[in-house]
Order: sequence, then structure tokens, then C-alpha cells
Amino acid sequence: MAKGKLALGALIGAAAGFVSGVLLAPKSGKETRKGIKKDALKIKNDVEKEVKDTTQKVKAEAVKLKAEATKVAGDVSEKAKEVKGHFEKAVEASQKTVSANPKTTPKKK
Repeated sequence: MAKGKLALGALIGAAAGFVSGVLLAPKSGKETRKGIKKDALKIKNDVEKEVKDTTQKVKAEAVKLKAEATKVAGDVSEKAKEVKGHFEKAVEASQKTVSANPKTTPKKK
């Protein structure tokens, strides 16, 4: 919790420093506003580019994950069919053994 408060305090301090610097700068108000607008547009464009890049990366990763999940599901289904076949063969062999040799059947108590 202390780290969060420290980070919040640092962020507030940085913002206050920025505002103080802008207000106390030797530029005129018109120049200051123009600079702020220019910086804000640059930040906006940078953020939009970053969002676009991140969105493309996430979509590409989602496609890869979906393909991998489909492959894994197919592998699991294939393995389940294989195990079922082995189980059915074992049950069939067991039934043949019991039918052929009724003396091996366990006695009921």
C-alpha cells in the first residue's frame, strides 16, 4: 500500500511541477498555449499509435492462441478415441476370458 501512495505522491508532484513550470515560463500566454496544444497533439498521436500497435499484436496473438487451442482440442479428442478403443478391447478380452473359463469368475459372498 505504501508503494501506491508513494507513486501517487510522485505523480501529483510531477504534475504540480509541470504546471508550475508552464505558468512561470518566460513565454507569453499565447506561446505557452500553442506549446501545450502541440505537446498534447503529439501525446495524443503517440497514444493512438501505441493503441493501434497493441491492438494488432493482441489480435495476432488471439489468432495464434485459437489455432493452438483447436489443435490441442483435436489432439485430446484423438487421444480419447484411442483410449476408448483400448478400453473396449480390454473389456472384450476380459469377457471372452470369463466366458471361456467360468471357474475364474469370483465367488459372491
